[in-house]
Amino acid sequence: MAVWDDVVGQERVTAQLAAAARDADALVTAEAEGRAGASQGRPGTPPAGERGGASQMTHAWLFTGPPGSGRATAARAFAAALQCVSPDRALGGAPGCGFCDGCHTTQVGTHADVEIVRTDLLSIGVKETRDLVRRSSLSPAGGRWQVIVLEDADRLTEGAGNVLLKAVEEPAPRTVWLLCAPSIEDVLPTIRSRCRHLSLRTPPVAAVADVLVRRDGIAPEAADRAARATQGHIGRARRLATDERARARRAAVLKLPLRVDDIGGCLKAAQELIDAAGEDAKQVAEEVDTKETEELRAALGAAAGTGGRLPRGTAGAMKELQDKQKRRATRTQRDSLDLALVDLTGFYRDVLALQMGASVPLANDEVRDSLERIAAGSTPQRTLRRIEAVIACREALDRNVAPLLAVEAMTAALRAG
Repeated sequence: MAVWDDVVGQERVTAQLAAAARDADALVTAEAEGRAGASQGRPGTPPAGERGGASQMTHAWLFTGPPGSGRATAARAFAAALQCVSPDRALGGAPGCGFCDGCHTTQVGTHADVEIVRTDLLSIGVKETRDLVRRSSLSPAGGRWQVIVLEDADRLTEGAGNVLLKAVEEPAPRTVWLLCAPSIEDVLPTIRSRCRHLSLRTPPVAAVADVLVRRDGIAPEAADRAARATQGHIGRARRLATDERARARRAAVLKLPLRVDDIGGCLKAAQELIDAAGEDAKQVAEEVDTKETEELRAALGAAAGTGGRLPRGTAGAMKELQDKQKRRATRTQRDSLDLALVDLTGFYRDVLALQMGASVPLANDEVRDSLERIAAGSTPQRTLRRIEAVIACREALDRNVAPLLAVEAMTAALRAG
């Protein structure tokens, strides 16, 4: 299975990346032959760009697209193709076979020359970025490319972005930066102007359902229902199809529009939404925090047991870990809350479709009775105002408004219509 098979519904983008990977492979091969020829006193093969035609390869790429479009998946697939060492390349095969050591280790995250950076915190700071820039200046250990995949480039602080700019402006000869962000506006203009931009689209529902059936072994009906409910978001569709808790949380969110008939119902629904997001954050903490804490205590040489005393001078490291875990819990809660708001937006989108008589498939067909009830008791104008209220809540959360206040204002606006 080629690495591009993981990139769903992005034929134009995969074609561009495959062409760039071929040129990158030709460049590495030509340089290797050149060094071999020089050692034997004969000329090597010129690089692809010198043999005629512009090279499709460049040192910095920016992948943008809506959530669920697979921008990080596309970046990792490209990284694998750049590290491909399949012997079929010598016979005209394209890089990115998916089976060789270079492809496999890149895809599982163990390749020595591929750094995949994702954060579960609210931002990426200057210190972490400096470490990346320092790594990017190293020569590839395997002789091909040093690849840095930054999956959350939109979370770089302004200072971190300025640190990254210098590395993108003057990269090492065999270093490739792959940046991922929801849109080009989420990246500093000075950085995006130095990257080749690839825009990904939301994958078709049918393509997402197909990959769930083919790769995850999910029943066709369940796969289609999950893909339709998430409107082509691959990660959310997979989670919805495989996680009973995710389905239960979504079902609770879709009942909210029927529970805002009075102010008391609005406040109660808002509190329950916040509590559910907090429960998500707590579950993540239980799964990850305890393990991280014990591993750090062991590394610092603490006495056995959770109450064992830490060696002198190591309290700062433990405090730093605790601060990181608090920031991660905050982001987990916000991400869970945002996911609920996306589902709520989809509900009112279906209501509007029914009110306008649009011939489009409903994302939430399993609650058609509720949709028809809300549609019959309202107008398209009120539905649009409700959608705007949900969007305003998401924007308020981005501005660090207290979550409960933002959600209470939204539920009150949903009641008013």
